[in-house]
Amino acid sequence: MKNLLLTGFEPFLEFPINPTTSIAQALDGEKINDYNIIGEVLTVDFKQSGKQLIELIERHKPDAVISLGLAAGRNCITPERIAINCNDGPVDNEGHRPDGEAIFEEGPDGYFSTLPLKEMVARLKEEKLPAKISNTAGAYLCNNVMYHGLHYAKQHGLETPSGFIHIPASHALAVEKPMPSWSEEDLLKAVKIAIETL
Repeated sequence: MKNLLLTGFEPFLEFPINPTTSIAQALDGEKINDYNIIGEVLTVDFKQSGKQLIELIERHKPDAVISLGLAAGRNCITPERIAINCNDGPVDNEGHRPDGEAIFEEGPDGYFSTLPLKEMVARLKEEKLPAKISNTAGAYLCNNVMYHGLHYAKQHGLETPSGFIHIPASHALAVEKPMPSWSEEDLLKAVKIAIETL
């Protein structure tokens, strides 16, 4: 069996629930196609989250890496096309607020995802689950983690498929903060389908 590292995030900012937490935990130890899923939850911390992802990659030596993040307000599954070398946005859970600083001073401006984005979107639509490719992962922790994973693969000559998928809010979160939302069952199904395309 091959290993797939699947990461989610803890709750952050004004969002008391992060559906990526429960998805990573629910799929941990599952078998999907040829992959054994290793589910992990990252902190929301500009100084630590990327390092945590690298530590997990070095520990598990996965054959693929998919990181998940909450895109509050989006109404569909959005695999991200590119990560940019920039930290910006609101404060993280430790109170740190970067102001456009580079993630890696020596790094390129951006990295393209190495996940099969078009195939993922096509499969999700076949299953009547709204999806589209997103051209911006923002500059918050989702982008930071995506950039870390792709930069590590490039620096170490790895051909590991790696990238990031944003998901909508769960109904449980939308009860707390009104916004577009999906059932947890459909969110879980969508992530499984994305993994199946690898």
